[in-house]
Amino acid sequence: MTHWSDCQRKKGLSLSFVPTMGFLHQGHLSLIKEGLGHADKLVVSIFVNPTQFGPGEDFDTYPRDLERDFNLLRTIGVDAVFTPDQSDFYPQGFDTFINQEKLPQHLCGMSRTGHFKGMMTIVAKLFNVVNPDVAVFGEKDFQQLAIIRRMVKDLNFNIRIIGHPIVREADGLAMSSRNSRLTPDQRKTALCLISALEKAQNSLQNKEYRAAVLIREAEAFICSHPDTGIDYIKICDPDTLNDMTEIDRPALMAMAVNFGAIRLIDNMLLNPNK
Repeated sequence: MTHWSDCQRKKGLSLSFVPTMGFLHQGHLSLIKEGLGHADKLVVSIFVNPTQFGPGEDFDTYPRDLERDFNLLRTIGVDAVFTPDQSDFYPQGFDTFINQEKLPQHLCGMSRTGHFKGMMTIVAKLFNVVNPDVAVFGEKDFQQLAIIRRMVKDLNFNIRIIGHPIVREADGLAMSSRNSRLTPDQRKTALCLISALEKAQNSLQNKEYRAAVLIREAEAFICSHPDTGIDYIKICDPDTLNDMTEIDRPALMAMAVNFGAIRLIDNMLLNPNK
């Protein structure tokens, strides 16, 4: 991968990069299409990173289908696909990880111990191997995007990070590789995520600016649906991810909810002036 990248640079070509864990869907493809517009060549990686899965999480059952992914990528003009083995990135004796002090202490970091340490480490390793000029990440994983931007700034990576808006199914469910594991009933129930976010925006437009009230309303609404378990619902500052009490400026409402054993995340920027 590094040799191929170096050859492109010697030709004076720029590189765009989209890292994924595979089992690609239209959300991934929208990131890839975004990446195509920012550089001469586009690289996609497919690697299910074990160090960002905690004990009891779904590393073993995370959906994988490389041949399907390759077929999709061929149709949209990807120039290179990087598919390292686990032993390539975590050889025997591997003992170095990247950590960040503040942003991982919020949202998903509260319940997924070590997740962001593993995520930052693999993204940094991918950046070093691929050596892109531009990298594209989705805003569905808002906290991940914020952490990567901070890591790139703090560690002086010469890479421009582009955030791409959430891509949703026709009925509003945010696209995720994990959606394929939902039962038909869970798939219907999962629409409560976007509904809860939209209800919060409506309450805000009706002059309810107290974050605690909007969170309670969302919790009650989601819990009224079967087979749901809330990990968190937060309203926070989009830059720091610190909790907000009064929504007097744009605020991020983010949530993680379990539907049976399937954990889904979603978010929306609430705007009091909308």
